[in-house]
Amino acid sequence: MRYHIDTIPVWDALKLDTECPLCALRRQIERGEVDRFLGGSVMEPDTRIQVNAKGFCQRHHVLLYAQQNRLGHALMTHTHMRETRGKAEKILSAAEQGAEGKDASFLKRARGKGGADALAAAADALDALTGTCILCDSIDSNMKRYAYTLLHLYAHDAAFREAFEKSKGVCLKDAALLLRMAGDALHGKDQVSFASCLNRLTAENMKRVEDELEWFTLKFDYRNADKPWNNSRDALERAVTRLRSWCLGAEPDGKK
Repeated sequence: MRYHIDTIPVWDALKLDTECPLCALRRQIERGEVDRFLGGSVMEPDTRIQVNAKGFCQRHHVLLYAQQNRLGHALMTHTHMRETRGKAEKILSAAEQGAEGKDASFLKRARGKGGADALAAAADALDALTGTCILCDSIDSNMKRYAYTLLHLYAHDAAFREAFEKSKGVCLKDAALLLRMAGDALHGKDQVSFASCLNRLTAENMKRVEDELEWFTLKFDYRNADKPWNNSRDALERAVTRLRSWCLGAEPDGKK
């Protein structure tokens, strides 16, 4: 797949000097997508078809609801619910037939089987029905583009490579994203260099945050009450970012 190279946002994110520049980009995209889906796109036929088919995950329902546009949120949820209800009825009807020993042919995995197999297949089908999110898909697509751009800059821009090698690296989630894409985006010595750089940055910075988090916990001992916090006041939030990507604390891109 060919990706559009958009270098300025990646450079800007790296200059933020946060625990993970890709987390900053992901959050920027997420805010923009929430606004877009509650704006004019809510009435665009193509968008509504996709929303009806995929809906939103729990996190993104929370973010949509927080925007205080309950009508736009309700319009999208209503048509998605109407479409999902029909699919759920077919799945549960097939589960009932399978439990009765009838042919639950709608559930391919349970075809020719019944009982527990049909019920398990129905459960899997319901999980799939509730496991999609159009907003997550859009964010993932954009993040692949930014990850590709970061790797492109690493391979072709000496200044960026030097800046990245002096940075705090990325969280584990985005390290996985970069490694997965590096197999196609980088070749030969660049692959080796990037893997080595990512290994070093991850080891150094996870150890740094781990030590800061330990000092955060030790500060609750009365014997350390008068000692300085150093850089540990937000160590818990930054440790969670390192482990699972940003979800706690100040916005990773510095926005309010």
